[in-house]
Amino acid sequence: MTEPCDRDAIELRRQIGAGELSPVDLVESCIARIEEANPTVNAITATAFERARAEAREAEAAVRRGDPLGPLHGLPIGIKDLSETEGLRTTYGSPLFADHVPPADERVVAVLRRAGAIVLAKTNTPEFGAGANTRNEVFGPTRNPFDPRLTCGGSSGGSAAALACGMFPLATGSDLAGSLRTPAAFCGVVGFRPTPGAIPTETRGHAWSPLSVDGPMARTVADVALMLSVMVGDDPRDPLSLGIEGGPFRHLEAPDLSTLTAAFTEDLGFAPVDDRVRHAFRAAQHALEPAFAHRASFTVDMTGVDRAFATLRAVSFVAAHREKVEDTPDRVGPNVTANVAAGLALGLRDVAEALTVQTRVLRDADAFLDGVDVVICPVAGHPPFPWEDWYPAAMNGAKLSSYFHWLALAYGPTFAGLPSVALPFGRDAAGLPFGLQIIGRRRGDRAVLSAAYAIETWARQRGFGRPVPERRSQRT
Repeated sequence: MTEPCDRDAIELRRQIGAGELSPVDLVESCIARIEEANPTVNAITATAFERARAEAREAEAAVRRGDPLGPLHGLPIGIKDLSETEGLRTTYGSPLFADHVPPADERVVAVLRRAGAIVLAKTNTPEFGAGANTRNEVFGPTRNPFDPRLTCGGSSGGSAAALACGMFPLATGSDLAGSLRTPAAFCGVVGFRPTPGAIPTETRGHAWSPLSVDGPMARTVADVALMLSVMVGDDPRDPLSLGIEGGPFRHLEAPDLSTLTAAFTEDLGFAPVDDRVRHAFRAAQHALEPAFAHRASFTVDMTGVDRAFATLRAVSFVAAHREKVEDTPDRVGPNVTANVAAGLALGLRDVAEALTVQTRVLRDADAFLDGVDVVICPVAGHPPFPWEDWYPAAMNGAKLSSYFHWLALAYGPTFAGLPSVALPFGRDAAGLPFGLQIIGRRRGDRAVLSAAYAIETWARQRGFGRPVPERRSQRT
């Protein structure tokens, strides 16, 4: 029998509601796994074990009393260290905030608590989420559970590694250029980047920008959808807020794949892709493509996306971090510093051109997806690399244009405002997790999750399911 910490969130919630599993026992199982596995992977930053134990006892008492129970009642959860948690250290991976303890939860944490989730720990992230390698000066690097010599990806690397190791069944992530999708793929878990505005946030400095979003992470698509159901909603502090109702996400129905139209693409027509990733994707496509009776060629015009995305990304970094770089340059890392410098070198023409390209790509993608249900491509253009490296500097012998250029497969959908699922799909030739990216229509979040649910079921039945790291590889 699996240990409680390794079970799916939906099954755990059923067992808790039926009185078959105590939330106290579940919390203790998760704490034991953190104490066993974290010394190797370093996914956890701050912990709230005693508070979690007290909340678990109250959750157990609520079940016994027959109280109404929230959809996440009694489920332990990890919170990415970019989100403020009341009374629990929140550093953003920065020495400037090494001792910061917020007085209140931000919205995304508050709604999860109100749904019954128990915040067990914070998860590691690169400084201010800048970079797809989770390492910082406060807590050090988070390592890949399948090979501790390698990176877990980023910036939601702590959440992904912790989920893979069974430290809790649910975790939060955030995503701009693949920040939750890349680590999900590297660690063999599921991450979902929703349509901008589906999950409202009051913390985005540029409230009208659709680039950065919060998102759920778990070990199955259904668990991600359950978590999403309480994260969506309306918030007047977010002008992009869509006011989506959460109920429909709690009961996904897998469509017959033969009724869907899919477009398979190795590179979205513009992204650099390592030959090892192309090989793994071709094998996945060869296996999966016949399940779709209808297939289409990817024809969205992605011309200009690299430069335009870099421009708008840099603008957001100037707004958020310019004063830190100017006032305390010795306490800000190279990724943040480089983004701010790039932004300060821009002119009005650069920004105007970037916004024009974004509008064109968004409209072109919407038109293409009007006749296509899903686009399927790799999540990341490069396989996991040594954690000591900040990023891959070259691909297939060709130098990359920036430290995030290798993430083009992820920032392409970001740029078009499209929801996308990072879905585990077996292993690559090196034995590491391989992830497919399932991209859907803008505001079609439930549809793309349902398609990913169907693909996940298909994959599990045919030996392409979620890989699990060996427990012995997690010990020091």
